[in-house]
Amino acid sequence: MPECGAMGGMRMARMKVPGHAPSGFYHCLSRVVDRRFILGQAEKEEFVRLMREYEAFCGVRVLTFIVMSNHFHVLVEVPQAPAPEERPGMDQVLGMLKKLTGHQNVGTVRQQVELFRELKDAPAEAELLARYHARMWDVSAFMKLLKQRFSQWYNRRQGRKGTLWEERFKSVVVEGAGRALLGMAAYIDLNSVRAGLVKDPKDYRWSGYAEAVAGVKWAREGLRRVMEGRMGKVLGPKRALEGYRMELFNVGREEREAMDAQGRRARGSLSRQAVKEVLAGKGRLGLGAYVRCRVRYFCDGAVLGSREFVEGMFRAGRHRFGAKRKSGARRMKGLEEELYALRDLRVGVFG
Repeated sequence: MPECGAMGGMRMARMKVPGHAPSGFYHCLSRVVDRRFILGQAEKEEFVRLMREYEAFCGVRVLTFIVMSNHFHVLVEVPQAPAPEERPGMDQVLGMLKKLTGHQNVGTVRQQVELFRELKDAPAEAELLARYHARMWDVSAFMKLLKQRFSQWYNRRQGRKGTLWEERFKSVVVEGAGRALLGMAAYIDLNSVRAGLVKDPKDYRWSGYAEAVAGVKWAREGLRRVMEGRMGKVLGPKRALEGYRMELFNVGREEREAMDAQGRRARGSLSRQAVKEVLAGKGRLGLGAYVRCRVRYFCDGAVLGSREFVEGMFRAGRHRFGAKRKSGARRMKGLEEELYALRDLRVGVFG
């Protein structure tokens, strides 16, 4: 599991696992140092471009994302690493490196490979290849490469040096079935709405949902994976996108009746203030209204999903918790549906 921040009941404030992080779904978040608002249109465009390049190189799938002015969110699916004999060979890796615009020394790497082959030093070539394989099928490697390459681009452009990002990155492990993955995707895509930048998430250009609406193939495929996890069946791209939009706007029980300008009964979504009033009164909200709030579980819950999923993750990492902790799953406060997190947030759950 990648770095997740401090957890209640854990012996250590931060935890890392050597080697590859396991396959699965991860919500990753990182902020600009001092949370400065420095990401303008050009920076957001470059970030998305690099994200897609390293998504392909690392063999992961970005399901959705959003780039704001001082931070970003990415929802990533990490597949199981293929068997060694099925991984790309050195010549294929060189071809992949050539496609990375941020990679400056592909010529040097090619010369190294040619030298190894001249000397018939197969172990040295295999060791070099293994170093590149270590950067694939791993969420930590993907995030490290993406942030490093963007920092290099930004620093060159601005004539600056030093750290650009506030921290390594935060992440939450998300269950790939049921409502957890959908809820996380919606929470990410609604960032621009919560920030008051747009009323419709499709109008915020630097997000997975906006790209999908604009017809970008990889963005549509990502949201299709989200909806297939929710529905438990294969969906076509068009139907998946339509279903996702309905979930984002949550037509139905997450709405209340109101009066329009002509005095007729109309339907209008719950305002954020109304949502907070319900929460303050110890009421529970449906997922659609819940994701319209700044809810810390989506960024600080460590693991998100059904009770069984979270308990399974707890058992897998049991040695990291104190002896007093008997179970892992903690029900998310204020949510009508039963979704659970690994961390029990007690203060400042809702923004």
